[in-house]
Amino acid sequence: MTRQLAGGLSFRQIVSIPFDTCLAALDSWQLTGPDGELRLGHSLLLGLIERDHRSGTGRIEVRLARGPLRPPVRMRLNIDYWSPTRTALELIPRQQVRPSAAYFAAGHRLLDSLISTIGVPRPAPQRLERRLYQSSSR
Repeated sequence: MTRQLAGGLSFRQIVSIPFDTCLAALDSWQLTGPDGELRLGHSLLLGLIERDHRSGTGRIEVRLARGPLRPPVRMRLNIDYWSPTRTALELIPRQQVRPSAAYFAAGHRLLDSLISTIGVPRPAPQRLERRLYQSSSR
């Protein structure tokens, strides 16, 4: 898969949590799961965090569940330093993916689950969209 193709099928989120805190949380969860895995919904984060000290990133293998009749998608979760108080999370497919509504819903659901488990509030744009929806439905 080319880098350009993967970019349109990736899921990115910048969260308000320091990079080291994010890695420490993921490390502690993985130590408690069977076989070093963490289940978020039906998706799995597998193994230990691979750290690249030169680039300052962390990586985890992911199996993204799209539904009961579809096989999980092999993905990688990149955890990157963004600023002293923020971390960038990115889910990148590691196999060819058919861009479907189920795929995009599952990717967003996994990132939202991960972020809420870490305890990070959702970014302001999502909250703003929710407020706009609530005010327009009244």
